[in-house]
Amino acid sequence: MASTRLAGTDGVSLEAAKLRQVLQAAGHEVWYLAGELDPDEERGVLVPEMHFARPEVRALTGRAFSGEGRDPRLIREIEEAGVGLAARLEAAIAELAPELLVVQNAWAIPMHLPLAVALWRVVQRHRLPAVSHNHDYYWERPRFARSHVRPLLERYFPPDHAVVQLSINSIAQKELQKRRGLESLLLPNVMDYDQPPPGFDAFNADFREALGVRPDRLLLLQPTRVIPRKRIELAVDLAAALAARRPVLLVSHAAGDEGRDYQRGLESYAHERGVDLRFVSDYVAPRRRFANGHKVYSLADAYLHADFVTYPSRYEGFGNALLEAVWMNKPLLVGRYPVYLADIRPKGFRFVEVEDRITPEVVKEVERLLDDAELRRSIVEHNRALARRHFGYATLRKVARAALDRARERAKEVRWPA
Repeated sequence: MASTRLAGTDGVSLEAAKLRQVLQAAGHEVWYLAGELDPDEERGVLVPEMHFARPEVRALTGRAFSGEGRDPRLIREIEEAGVGLAARLEAAIAELAPELLVVQNAWAIPMHLPLAVALWRVVQRHRLPAVSHNHDYYWERPRFARSHVRPLLERYFPPDHAVVQLSINSIAQKELQKRRGLESLLLPNVMDYDQPPPGFDAFNADFREALGVRPDRLLLLQPTRVIPRKRIELAVDLAAALAARRPVLLVSHAAGDEGRDYQRGLESYAHERGVDLRFVSDYVAPRRRFANGHKVYSLADAYLHADFVTYPSRYEGFGNALLEAVWMNKPLLVGRYPVYLADIRPKGFRFVEVEDRITPEVVKEVERLLDDAELRRSIVEHNRALARRHFGYATLRKVARAALDRARERAKEVRWPA
């Protein structure tokens, strides 16, 4: 399973881990190949050149999607860099001898253009069955709208019919067919709803204490990265409207790859509104560990201690935090983003919905859920039952089996270059 990064709590890494779990349970041996891996990763090969944050990669990306004039040498430079990276990957391919390659988003969003080239060359050279698990297509991101590398985007994002495509929502599935003429299997984000959520234990019992949150304070959790499309300012507005309950708003993830300007703006805005806003990515990670002399809690630990979850996004590829909140039996504020309206809301879920601002009606709904334990219980149980039916591991197993079978058959049919 290859990507630029398979580590941390970003959506791609989380969904890759779930797919890996299901494949391993079916008897497959699954290795990671990426430019960043979790420190405790035991079945992974780290190739630093695969990371999107390397200066030389950022430079190429900047030239490819900047407002500057077209550079006729750029496409050739990217192709040459891809050839070099493919050669660098050969040692890992020789060591692992994979029978099938699953590319996690590196053929969908152009964060690392040479990597897309390199992975396609590896597939061709070794005639590997391949699956492209596409979480974000480039046309879904405004920053990739202006491009000087259109031929590369049409060739590698994603590659052609030799590769089995997985789209994570119906909107993306239709757009892929419309733009590239490529069919794809629909694989929504999932959770293992057959497993009960974790409870309080000796490790997580002191979560609030470690973060300085008194037991009598309302704890709101924003379980996302700190980027503008998450609209965390609306979570700040909700906290301000609930001031009488002395809320603390925790943001679990780091700022990510889009800079820290948004985080600084949120800090100023929260200060103006009198909201206790805390960024706690140093204390929350996918798995528990100790670091820098203190506990690092799991994301599930953070959910467990939260009274209410905020997720007022403008756009999501699917919605990991939504599925996690449902799994953890938590009430949720959700933005009416397009995929939510197309693929999730029609199933009959019951959330507090927000458009562009926190209205008195929204605040009233949230307060009703906070105050009425029986209503809260009935809603979270209703949501969990629906999620198990539509977004559980049974769906993942079914689609994964179909994708792997189709990839093997397709690899036999393709006329590979000599």
